[in-house]
Parts: sequence; C-alpha cells; structure tokens
Amino acid sequence: MERRTNRRGFDEYFVTRRHLELKDLRVAAKDFSRRNPDLEIRDYIFKKKKTIPPYPRPELQVSHLKHDTDQEGLRGIKRDGGFRAADCLQWWSLAVKPEDISAAETRLLEETYPDRTEQQAQTQHSFLGRFATSPAFLETSRPGICSCLQFCSGAPPVLRVFETVLYKQKVMYVVLVHSPANKKFQKLPLLSDDPAVCVYNDGRFTWRSQAMCETHRYQLVQRPDENQMEVQELFGNDVEFYVWDDVAIALHMEEGQVLKFDDDQLRRNLKICGPGEPVIRKPFDSFEKAKYVVEELWPDYPEPLETERSLQEAAADPPETD
Repeated sequence: MERRTNRRGFDEYFVTRRHLELKDLRVAAKDFSRRNPDLEIRDYIFKKKKTIPPYPRPELQVSHLKHDTDQEGLRGIKRDGGFRAADCLQWWSLAVKPEDISAAETRLLEETYPDRTEQQAQTQHSFLGRFATSPAFLETSRPGICSCLQFCSGAPPVLRVFETVLYKQKVMYVVLVHSPANKKFQKLPLLSDDPAVCVYNDGRFTWRSQAMCETHRYQLVQRPDENQMEVQELFGNDVEFYVWDDVAIALHMEEGQVLKFDDDQLRRNLKICGPGEPVIRKPFDSFEKAKYVVEELWPDYPEPLETERSLQEAAADPPETD
C-alpha cells in the first residue's frame, strides 16, 4: 500500500494492480501503518468485524455508467458535444438501477436457498434495497450535475484491474478501460483474471459489493428453516458507521479526444444531485442555479430538470399502467 494526496487535498491510500476484498485491504492498511507510524491510517476499515451488523453482499449486474461533473464541466460537455478527458482519463462510475437491485436480490436468495419452494419465494419480502444506502446507490451521484449513459464501444475495449483506493470511509475499486491498440497497460492484469470484486461480460459489469451501507441502520436476518431473509431495524448505539465501496471506471482517451454523444441524449440523461454529506466540493450550485444553467444550455428541451433520488425513493414509485 502507498499514500498520495489527490487534487482536492484528500489523502488516498492505494494498492496498484489489485482489487482487494475488505479483509485483505484491512491487512494491507495495518501493514502500511506499521511501516509508517507517522502516517498511521485511522479509518473506518479498522472497525472490529463483530461490531458491524450482518449485511448482504450481493452480486450486482450493471449495464449503465454515470459521470459526475460541475457547472464548468457541464459547459465543456455541451461545447464539445461529449466528454473530454483530463490527464487522458475520463472517470465514470456504475449506475445501479432499481431493477438491478431486484435481480441481485433474486440471485442471492436462489444461491442461499436453492431448495426453497414456490410458496416461500412468493411470501419473501423485498429486503436488499433497505441496505443500498451508500452514495454508490443513488440514481445519480455526487458531486454536481450528472449524466447516466449506457456503456458502449465500437471495438471491444480492454478492461484491466487498475487499483484499490482507500479513503476515510470509502473504498474505490478502479477499472481501467482502454483501446486494444494501446499496449502500454499490458502490465496491469486483465479484469477477468481478478474476479473477486468486479468482472465484465456481455456488456455488463458484475460487481460483488463488499460494503453497500454507509450507515448500518439495519441488519440481515436469515431464516434457513423458512428459506427466507428478513430485515431488522437498529436503533441508538446499535447503529454503526463503516466503510462503503464503489467501482470507478477510468476510460483512457488520447489527448484531445472527445467521447461524443447526441445532444438530446446528453440532456435527456442529465440530472442534478445534492452536495452530499460531508460536502466535498465547494461552492455547490443550488437547484435553482443548476436549472438556470441547464435551461441556458438547452433552451428548447421540453422536459424539466430532474433531481437525483435514492434507490429507496425510486423503488417507491407506483408501477406504470397502460
């Protein structure tokens, strides 16, 4: 493990060429602190496992990405008709949708209780969305105005394991995506060679989330005698803070290259999100300011600007009717 300071002035502890599961990341962080007592890591990763309430670790299959930006970045996207990379890397993250959570819940139940009956399946209450509370599970994510676009490419891209990055409360697994013509990243392992956390097949990322709750207000209760899972709400001192994880996609682009998209598609997928807690970028535009900027850039677009929502809010929408 190594240490660096990012452009926002925050410390990052990172391990290159590997996606470390939490238990292995904890070992790496302890080793770093032992070797560097003046830079000892004091983060949530060291919380004792027995104090963290049981929670699910689902296998999420995600086919959409999202990109976070601010007003300056949005104006650049509009001007260029797409996304231009800073330092040759364009950063995206996985956009998990309510249907992705529902499908992951079904897979988790089928894998845990392969012999459950049809009646048991029908009486099983939905539970996984209650745990999807970290910033990784917003329809859009912080900080700033965001765009959620389906991942696609002309020629099949090459995906590699770039690094694992540890912040105070966040673990970020970085996947590097580059053109097959680019040979300078061959020392990085292919993503398929390190499937512990994330793999990519058939246009979808399969993400085995290590920590999906930012704040643990619920615990998972398994009922093997009934082949079901339940949620138990926690209160007071039983509520725990722990690390949460996310997957970042670093798309390598040549200098001056722009990832182009149709202008209406850009606006259609545009949403505004809140500053998050804690606020990690200042100043942060209000909804009114963001609305004014978007209407200035897309004056003829007929639909209003939407705001981000949590997966819990999205799941609460009434079903569509014909």
